[in-house]
Amino acid sequence: MGSGFALSGLQLQPNHLLFSSRNFTTLLPASFTNSRHLPLLQLQNQPSLISSCVQVNSTVSQGTALSDICSTETYELADINWDDLGFGLVPTDYMYVTKCSKNGKFSKGDLQRFGNIELSPSSGVLNYGQGLFEGLKAYRKQDGSILLFRPEENALRMRTGAERMCMPAPTVEQFVEAVKMTVLANKRWVPPPGKGSLYIRPLLMGSGAVLGLAPAPEYTFLIYVSPVGNYFKEGLAPINLVVENEFHRATPGGTGGIKTIGNYASVLKAQSAAKAKGYSDVLYLDSVHKKYLEEVSSCNVFVVKGTTISTPAIKGTILPGITRKSIIDVACNLGFQVEERLVSVDELLDADEVFCTGTAVVVSPVGSITYLGERVSYGKTGVGAVSQQLFSSLTSLQMGLAEDKLGWTVELS
Repeated sequence: MGSGFALSGLQLQPNHLLFSSRNFTTLLPASFTNSRHLPLLQLQNQPSLISSCVQVNSTVSQGTALSDICSTETYELADINWDDLGFGLVPTDYMYVTKCSKNGKFSKGDLQRFGNIELSPSSGVLNYGQGLFEGLKAYRKQDGSILLFRPEENALRMRTGAERMCMPAPTVEQFVEAVKMTVLANKRWVPPPGKGSLYIRPLLMGSGAVLGLAPAPEYTFLIYVSPVGNYFKEGLAPINLVVENEFHRATPGGTGGIKTIGNYASVLKAQSAAKAKGYSDVLYLDSVHKKYLEEVSSCNVFVVKGTTISTPAIKGTILPGITRKSIIDVACNLGFQVEERLVSVDELLDADEVFCTGTAVVVSPVGSITYLGERVSYGKTGVGAVSQQLFSSLTSLQMGLAEDKLGWTVELS
C-alpha cells in the first residue's frame, strides 16, 4: 500500500491512529483527541471493512450526503442477548445533535458519542417544559438491509407540535436525513430479523437559558436510539386495561394533540396506581362529558363490532398516531369499514374486540376492560382475529416481508 488508500472516494492518509475497542478498530486522525466526536470508519483487525463509514473528519455533519456513507454486510452485531430485549434503554454508540437560535436556522448537526448532555438550570425545557419528542423504529430485513417506517410523518408531526410550543423545528428533509445518519451510525444495534427493532427517539427542546416565562433563546434537536423488544411484557398477547374516570390526560384547547413531554408526565400517577393493581395500563375518557374514549397512556384505541372498526376522532385532545393512521389505511384495504368519531364507553363494553396501536406497541390486543369496578373480557382464544390480521399485515410491511405498495418504508443498506 502506498502513502494512503482510497475508499469510496475517500483518501485515507497514514497519519491516522488505530483506536481499538472490543471487536472493532476505529481509524482516527493523528491530531484527533475528542472522544465524543468519533468518525465512523471502522475496520476489523484483518483489516477488512466492517460497519458504516463516512468521510474521515472530527465530526459527521448534517451536510454529509448519504452517498458518502458506505456499508458492507461484514459488520458485527452488538454482543447482547437479542432474545432478552424488553422496552428499556440499551446505550448505543452515537447520537445526533444540532442547535439553532430563535431565527429557526439549525446549524450543521454532528454525530457524537452517546452520553450525557449539558443544560443550563434555567433552560426552557427544564423550567417551562418547552420540549417535544418523537418515536419511530428501524427494522432489519432478512438480507441485512434496514427499513425505516414513514419517517417523514414523524417529521411533519414534530413540526406541528413545534408551532404549538413556539419552537423552531428542522425541516422534513433535515429530520429524515438526521434519522438515517443516526441509524447507520448505530446499525450494529439493529436487532436481527424477528428479534425486535431499533427504537429511534428524536427530541426537540428549549435548551437556552430563560428566567421569565418566554420561549427559549436556543433550541437543541437530538436523536438517540436503543434496541427494543415488546413494550408490554405480554408481547402479542391480550393486555388488561382500566378506565380512568377521575384523572384526565388532556382538555380541549390544550396540548393533548401534540407530542409534548408534559403530556406523558401527567399520566404517571394514574398509570402507576393501575399497574399496582395488576392492570397493564389506563384508558382515559374525555374531560367534558366523561363518557367518550380518548386514548391509553401512550397509544390509540380501536373498537371492533362486526366488520366495523371505530376509533376516537382527532379533535385536539388525542395524539394523531402514525401507527393509528397506518392501521386505518391497512384496515380499509382489507375491507373493513373504519369510522373516526366519538366512541362511548358503552360501545367499548359491548365490543367484539378491542386493540391499541402505537409505535412502541404496534398493535396490542385488549383482553379485558375494567370500568367502575366491573370487568368485561373479550374473546376466549387469546388474540382476536382482527387484531391478529392487522398486526400481521402491518408488521409484514414494516419488516419488509410483504411488498410495500404504499411507499411507506425507506430502505437503508
